[in-house]
Amino acid sequence: MTFRLGLTGSIGMGKSTTAAMFTAAGLPVWDADTAVHRLYQQGGSAVAPISEICPEATVGGSVSRETLRKAIQTDPTLLPKLESITHPLVATDRARFLAETTADIAILDIPLLFEKSSQHDFDATLLVTAPPDLQRARVLSRPGMTETHFQTILARQMPDAEKRQLATHIVETLDLFATEAYVKSLIAHIRARHA
Repeated sequence: MTFRLGLTGSIGMGKSTTAAMFTAAGLPVWDADTAVHRLYQQGGSAVAPISEICPEATVGGSVSRETLRKAIQTDPTLLPKLESITHPLVATDRARFLAETTADIAILDIPLLFEKSSQHDFDATLLVTAPPDLQRARVLSRPGMTETHFQTILARQMPDAEKRQLATHIVETLDLFATEAYVKSLIAHIRARHA
């Protein structure tokens, strides 16, 4: 039986870097954002239904995330419609990944894990976190990121303090070496307790 570890963290906390450390340790990582990209690309199963609710977001047979984001800002009623299309497709993709893995531990990288109350779908959760000033600096250093867009993303995410209350495990990503050591230690801990 594969141990399912839900990995989450707010934007700029170091979640992708931490997920890559699990991959480097030989564990399979499923990424919700990557799944959405697959669903939105040409031939993806979300393209046709999204084109029905937001035709302008479909360009060349794929979904333009930028156009979709702008459309949602203009019409907030679009977001629940979009989620009703995307979430079941993402869940199917995740279930397929889990059914196909033979690893003893699988990492499932889900940005809104606690916001969507999905923590109960996992054997344990890992919250990747960092101090607010470091988070802000990391996010605003990204190409095309603005303070307004950063605040919009933060407004949709649960505060870090609340996530800490819900998480099984927590890692602060202040230092790459310390984070990598934590990841290796957590893998050993899970294997020792769930072998």
